[in-house]
Amino acid sequence: MPAPAVPKDLAECVQRALEEDIGSGDVTALLVPAPQQALARVISREPAIIAGRPWVDAVFASLSAGIVLEWLVDEGESVTADQVLFRVRGPARALLTAERTALNFLQTLSGTATAVRSYVNAVAGTGASIVDTRKTLPGLRNAQKYAVVCGGGINHRIGLYDGILIKENHIAAAGGIEQAIRNARALNAGIPLMTEAETLVEASSALAADVDLLLVDDFSPEDLLEAVCLTRAHRAQGGSTLIEYSGGTTLDVVRGIAETGVDRISVGAITKHLRAVDLSMRFMS
Repeated sequence: MPAPAVPKDLAECVQRALEEDIGSGDVTALLVPAPQQALARVISREPAIIAGRPWVDAVFASLSAGIVLEWLVDEGESVTADQVLFRVRGPARALLTAERTALNFLQTLSGTATAVRSYVNAVAGTGASIVDTRKTLPGLRNAQKYAVVCGGGINHRIGLYDGILIKENHIAAAGGIEQAIRNARALNAGIPLMTEAETLVEASSALAADVDLLLVDDFSPEDLLEAVCLTRAHRAQGGSTLIEYSGGTTLDVVRGIAETGVDRISVGAITKHLRAVDLSMRFMS
């Protein structure tokens, strides 16, 4: 699986992280003689899906042009416990200073990709896709969205600017779902028009308007099946609306949701309930 496009804010993200960690200087690295060279390797202490190579590369490159990094795994690859991910050689001081920032990116993004892959595997064969949300770590939105794709998921809108998603508060403020959709159409924004529905009545209104995506929120199993039937009938008559389920989905229930015939399942947990992968960097003699 090819890696997704690297986000445009990668360099800025790495610079912020390095400034946060280094501050006025890495005083502990001064214990090592400046000319000393070193070779280190990074190991995964547990099974994982790897994501974040470009961030790691950028961190080490920012510290020294003399650092050479050799990756032994591909982006999106599944690794086992105690597997070597990469070897890195260069000035010892620079390696020591880069270590934590580089591993923070790799463990965080690999944790995201690993969570996504578990959901993707759970729905395999159903035709449903696993989709992320905007429930991401502040400042790491684009990085986590990248990791979602590495894990086999797909991105919902990146932010508030690249898709219209009418939610319950928009519906209430606009005076109803039909009015909210009319207002959205009037914008002529040239971006996807999606709407959330909390009832079958709202779902029917969204389908009548042929929105790009109908997001059914926390529907009962019976209502979800009915919404899928309505969506399929709509498409059989020439409509193009996709249906997505949202609402506290866990690994225990995701396959059952997928088997109803929904096109997509959005899961906030894959980016907000983050468990970083356990990684370790060790110098080699």
